[in-house]
Amino acid sequence: MRPKILILVVLISSVLGCQHATSELDQGLWLLTFHLDNGHDLPVNVEVGSDGTLTFVNAEERVSMEQPIYQGDSVYIMHPVFEGYFKGKLQEGELEGVFVKESLDRIVPFNMIKGDYPRFQSSPADFTAVSGRWESVFSPDSDEDRYPAMGLFSQTGDQVEGTFRTTTGDYRYLQGIMDGDSLKLSTFDGAHVFLFEAHVRDSLMEGVFYSGNHWVEPFTARLNPVYELPDPLGLTGLKEGWETLAFSFPDEQGQMISLADPQFEDQVVVVQLMGSWCPNCLEESRFYASYNKQHRDRGLKFVALAFEYAPDQERAWKGLNRLKEKLQIEYPILLAQYGSSDKEEAAAKLPMLDHVLSYPTTLFIDRKGEVRRIHTGINGEATGRFESFQEDFDLFVQGLLNE
Repeated sequence: MRPKILILVVLISSVLGCQHATSELDQGLWLLTFHLDNGHDLPVNVEVGSDGTLTFVNAEERVSMEQPIYQGDSVYIMHPVFEGYFKGKLQEGELEGVFVKESLDRIVPFNMIKGDYPRFQSSPADFTAVSGRWESVFSPDSDEDRYPAMGLFSQTGDQVEGTFRTTTGDYRYLQGIMDGDSLKLSTFDGAHVFLFEAHVRDSLMEGVFYSGNHWVEPFTARLNPVYELPDPLGLTGLKEGWETLAFSFPDEQGQMISLADPQFEDQVVVVQLMGSWCPNCLEESRFYASYNKQHRDRGLKFVALAFEYAPDQERAWKGLNRLKEKLQIEYPILLAQYGSSDKEEAAAKLPMLDHVLSYPTTLFIDRKGEVRRIHTGINGEATGRFESFQEDFDLFVQGLLNE
């Protein structure tokens, strides 16, 4: 553990021995602002409910946190599933502190003030229209980091909502403004701190994407109403000569589980590559948990292979168990990797795949044990295509079950 993270943990531990809080966050609307490097601020609206629970507002999305822990003038706030937590001090009605991800050694300062403040301030000047579909490229000048995306935006006056779809998922619910020709969008999804800033002129967009304080990359886009991303069914495949998937990974009890086990014999099997740290995986897992309960008596089995960045098995399983409990997941989750979510390392553990491009990735296996389909990424709720993703999933699985 790095020294600055250790210091924070020690502070939290010492605070827990203090007297109970003399004040708590008032019910109502607040504005939380993350302070990124180079002077960039990332605001997110927050609602504090009558029970004291914080809910982050991103367009149509509501991200609810667990009940805050108050000790003295300190406040500790955590997401029900994700590892990151807020640690701050409440003084004179303002909360100030840091958002911490210990396993990744990431810290982002923040402050939170009471009031119904706009997410971003805009001037009364004319503003550019951005509604529509945008053909986008992130890291356009880098052969290694370059990837395609699709911007999907809806605008009312100067207010903008939308997301960026990519081949591996989406950047969740984004909310912001057009200020003249300047676009500003932000979100906090419980795990990630995302800010997009861009200038828009003549149906062209040039901007910068900030992910917390650890990642900055440029992007460009042009308005293109017919643009489509590559087919998610063609992005990941089996290497030549392979027709089946094989693995052996431990469950929480340390028992090694493989597709050769009797429980998977003559079953249609859905294998999910995922991580407890991944909001797109959370959305997909919620759907899979429900679908599993409805159809498991028909010869359908789900199994998740988890790729965790937590530094040790104990903390990896802690995150996975939070996920299982909150989503009521009843299918097995196996720990395929911990200490890193690196996709090259993941691909080495599944050598029959040509690569692992995304978390989540789903493999569909028929009753004979043959891989019939591999779906890379997910079209989440923020994209407006989640319902069609569910319908296509159901149609294909029902076809396998009826064979």
